[in-house]
Amino acid sequence: MPRKAQLPHESLPEVPSFELRSDDVAEGERLADEHVFDDWGFSGRNRSPHLSWSGFPAETKSFAVTCFDPDAPTGSGFWHWVLFDVPAEVTELATGAGTEDAKVGVHARTDYGTKAYGGAAPPPGDPHRYVFTVHALDVETLGIDSDVSPAVAGFNITAHTLARASIVPVYSSSS
Repeated sequence: MPRKAQLPHESLPEVPSFELRSDDVAEGERLADEHVFDDWGFSGRNRSPHLSWSGFPAETKSFAVTCFDPDAPTGSGFWHWVLFDVPAEVTELATGAGTEDAKVGVHARTDYGTKAYGGAAPPPGDPHRYVFTVHALDVETLGIDSDVSPAVAGFNITAHTLARASIVPVYSSSS
């Protein structure tokens, strides 16, 4: 069995956590087809999951929401969702909120090349982990635009993270 890739936050400076919950996804559980890609031979609905959070630091000025697959066979993982500049008063995203015409925050390009949530689409084989993370940030805006790469967005998110919380469901195209 191949060795699992490191989770994206394991090599970053430690920060406090807070409560992150979802009506749609759960730690270690299989992603529903609703959150799977809708192309490349997949018949999902490509909808981002519901996320709700609380208990973040009082000094939080905005949030970022990301979804990353560390198990993608790329050597660098795969970014499925990068949303930032979410106002501090927003503490919940409804199912399907990760569209290109999202009403809250700014979407950066994903590794699909779109500025929206892109669902799971792993090659056949072992299940992949999908790390949904909400980052509590110390700035109202990151000062970047939607054309940045996920790596540049991630650099800026990490530089301003006060706390983060994650949920890690799984998905396999074989299951």
